[in-house]
Amino acid sequence: MHVQEWLDTVPAAAVYAVVGLVIGLESLGIPLPGEIILVSAALLSSQHAGINPFVLGAVASAGAVIGDSIGYAIGRKGGRPLLAWLGRKFPKHFSEGHIATAERSFEKWGMWAVFFGRFVALLRIFAGPLAGVLRMPYWKFLIANVFGGILWAGGTTAVIYYVGVVAESWLKRFSWLGLVLAVLIGLTSMLVIKRKAKQAQQAQGAQQETEPVPAGD
Repeated sequence: MHVQEWLDTVPAAAVYAVVGLVIGLESLGIPLPGEIILVSAALLSSQHAGINPFVLGAVASAGAVIGDSIGYAIGRKGGRPLLAWLGRKFPKHFSEGHIATAERSFEKWGMWAVFFGRFVALLRIFAGPLAGVLRMPYWKFLIANVFGGILWAGGTTAVIYYVGVVAESWLKRFSWLGLVLAVLIGLTSMLVIKRKAKQAQQAQGAQQETEPVPAGD
């Protein structure tokens, strides 16, 4: 079952909870499809009166900020051994190469890596724990975390919501145009067939008139 189809089967409160929880766990450092869940829920809110996009954006933002902060605390306490443990548990996401790439980004960009990392799938998982491991001052991390989380979660929700509204409006227009077009095609086909039948009937009548009458015995 598709994510959006599954979300459509649960109450609005459960959708908010799932979005906040999944994004929070992803931001904490657990590789989960947070962005897919958010996009699916935002698209659903454009078609579902029970899901408020403002509440959805707020919940997603809160999940992102809180999850990153918890990840920062865990990374600060766990240090390098934590990254080694994550590498063994999730080698696809926390390989030495990925960690080295993320570290270079943090060393070069500092708090901007936390801010822009929210928009990159790999750095979104690394940002919190790695900032803690590298002992980034928490106030710097918090500023970048809050603004990045709100812009990513709120912006994604807003964009997908309005895209969904516009798309649904166009689909409705298309459905009416399609119906009108189908009716016109049907009428045209009927008129053409009727005309062809009439022409064939007239041609057959003319042929019968020109045929010679056989002589009587």
